[in-house]
Amino acid sequence: MDFLLNGFLEAFRLLFSGDEETYSAIRATLYTSSVSIFFAILVGFPLGFTLGFYDFKGRRILRLLSDTALAMPTVAIGLILYAFITRNGPFGEFGLLFTLKAVMLGQFVLALPIIISLSASVVENMDKKHYLTILNLRLSPPRLVGCVLYELRYALMVVVATAYGRIVAEVGVAMMIGGNIKYFTRTITTAVSLETNKGEFAMGIALALVLIFIAFAVNLAIHALKRLDR
Repeated sequence: MDFLLNGFLEAFRLLFSGDEETYSAIRATLYTSSVSIFFAILVGFPLGFTLGFYDFKGRRILRLLSDTALAMPTVAIGLILYAFITRNGPFGEFGLLFTLKAVMLGQFVLALPIIISLSASVVENMDKKHYLTILNLRLSPPRLVGCVLYELRYALMVVVATAYGRIVAEVGVAMMIGGNIKYFTRTITTAVSLETNKGEFAMGIALALVLIFIAFAVNLAIHALKRLDR
């Protein structure tokens, strides 16, 4: 019991004293996850809208692929990315391996199928009355897209929050292609894993508390957005 109590007391000390090692992992996590989710939205929403709104040849195959990518294990994604960006890989010349860019790339690849698949489902399940009303307005394609996105804004924000929560808590890809380098590519999840294995229980607790707070904030946002969408 004293072991746990001392661990929590030391964890709070690390957080409130501004320990650089602890906060470098927090900054890396917030930076990489925010940048990756931004680009995942830019790419994923148009693709998700297209899959959910339009009916075209090959649509079902593309939906199957996006849903499969959504369920793919993170370690498998990490292995594939590692093969592509390692020195002997197709993109080895860019020197991405063991950099923050690699971590962002991994998080982007994780978030993208979530954004595509869930936003497509949101558009597909749009209320029929709203769908027919928007079609009867005979809007130009850009205005049509904007109208649908505005109508579904809260549900789409839930999709973003879900994807963000997934990539913030991810450890496999960040560890494999980020390298878990101290003060550089170490994120909250990789730091928790490493420090706990080293016996640095206090830092593991401190970072775990931050991760729990982020998860709580994300889920609180999802709950609030779902209430607004009713």
